[in-house]
Amino acid sequence: MSRSVDIAALANLLQEAAVKEILPRFRNLEPGDVRMKTEAIDLVTEADEAAERLIKSRIDAIAPGAVFIGEESVAADPVLIEKLADADLAIVVDPIDGTFNFAAGMPLFGVMASVVAKGETVAGIIYDPLGNDWVIAEKGSGAWMCRPNGSQERLSVSGAVPLANMVGGASTGFYGEDDRRIVMGNLAKVRIATSYRCAAHEYRIFAAGHLHFLMYQKLMPWDHLAGTLIAEEAGAFAARFDGSRYLPAHLSGGLLLATDRESWDALRREVFTV
Repeated sequence: MSRSVDIAALANLLQEAAVKEILPRFRNLEPGDVRMKTEAIDLVTEADEAAERLIKSRIDAIAPGAVFIGEESVAADPVLIEKLADADLAIVVDPIDGTFNFAAGMPLFGVMASVVAKGETVAGIIYDPLGNDWVIAEKGSGAWMCRPNGSQERLSVSGAVPLANMVGGASTGFYGEDDRRIVMGNLAKVRIATSYRCAAHEYRIFAAGHLHFLMYQKLMPWDHLAGTLIAEEAGAFAARFDGSRYLPAHLSGGLLLATDRESWDALRREVFTV
């Protein structure tokens, strides 16, 4: 239980939304079911909106009095996001993370939720509808892979490796052209840098020890609160580019996660400096 929120019930609600509203539409979308938001790579589908409506309709029973902040709700009412910093309790939801993949029929998307209490992320959940399992963390209690049969496995980030051997995820699309050119050149210093266009799965595999770093520039809370807490509970070091702690109220400043502080420093110095 995190600040009067039933985390198991919240996890089950994400699963219910996926079963009822997301999976039936996967690879079954009509042309009118997919719409562009801000640009061609920023999409919303009927599944996103229907899943968020279902979650929102049930949230008061799980987190009484909580402010509900969903990606699609904020798209409709941008002022809503301003309530996050001062809310006693808030539930932040991304009904489909990886919408571009989902709309393209790629099996790489997830459902995310986080619990924020007085400006601190206290719980995070990332549900994989196709794998039918959850990665869950509550602050101070570790990060766990939870399977539908009830089994649980504690997650831990990878051990540190030299910069030249690092494999990680880097979302470079929100840099300006000149800065992007510099960063993408610097990424030649690591072994592999990729992007799954799905933070949900990037955080899951990072927390499970299969990546050495993650970098994001655009900081929307539904994309990063759950994953950052999960990564930290799995042993990662996470901070904004200036070294400050990432908090729910932050919408800018970049975000870099690494297996430890020394690796973070090396990545910031050698790769993600423009």
